[in-house]
Amino acid sequence: MRRAGLGEGGPHGNYVASGYSVHEEENENLQEALRAKVNALKHMTIEIGTEVKYQNKMLEDMDSDFDSTGGLLGATIGRVKQLSRGSQTKLLCYMLLFALFVFLVLYWYIKLR
Repeated sequence: MRRAGLGEGGPHGNYVASGYSVHEEENENLQEALRAKVNALKHMTIEIGTEVKYQNKMLEDMDSDFDSTGGLLGATIGRVKQLSRGSQTKLLCYMLLFALFVFLVLYWYIKLR
């Protein structure tokens, strides 16, 4: 049993065949556009992965720098405590005032820059 407009041959046969090719061509165009979007997403995710690896390496480097700075600061604080226990409290006060002076000069230098 044939339905109207879906059979082969006759005046409607060519219309159905050309309609099919139009839909197929449209599907191919949509498929090509989708493929381009997928490729763009793929490249973007690869770039994001590369950036994440770079940022993680920078964070690891900063972590090791902070650890070494923390160790240095701990040793310095230990020396300051040792100085404060001795009879050299006057020297400790001068050293702290000098450090405060240096920080203030650096602050003003950076602020006016």
